[in-house]
Amino acid sequence: MMRPLLWQSIRMLSACVLVTIFAVPPNLAAQAHIVNPSELQKQVLAASRERQKNLEIVDRFFSSPAAQKAMSIVHTDPNQVKVGVSHLSDQELAKLAQRAQKAEADFAAGSISDRDLLVIIIAALVLVVVILAATH
Repeated sequence: MMRPLLWQSIRMLSACVLVTIFAVPPNLAAQAHIVNPSELQKQVLAASRERQKNLEIVDRFFSSPAAQKAMSIVHTDPNQVKVGVSHLSDQELAKLAQRAQKAEADFAAGSISDRDLLVIIIAALVLVVVILAATH
């Protein structure tokens, strides 16, 4: 008595599994994980533009007279700094650009002195040189 009930349960379970397998299109699961190529291109382009903007901010910051003075104080080659900045990750570059903008704004508003700006620039230079040394 128990045997026919067991076989009937096994057949029902098998039928359910087969229906599930054939009812769901095989490419449906794959489609859920595919990124639209045009969306991916837009994201890459946006990231590239953001990186370029941050590079320009940092380059302008290190090209300022105060930064040139700070580089001469710590005997740092401006070309080495430029190379170091180009090796920063997107996140590191974004943080440095944000700090550079803040320092420039604070200096322009008179919130920090020339000496304080030099200290900030030297700290930024040290950060760039350390990151450059760590990547090579």
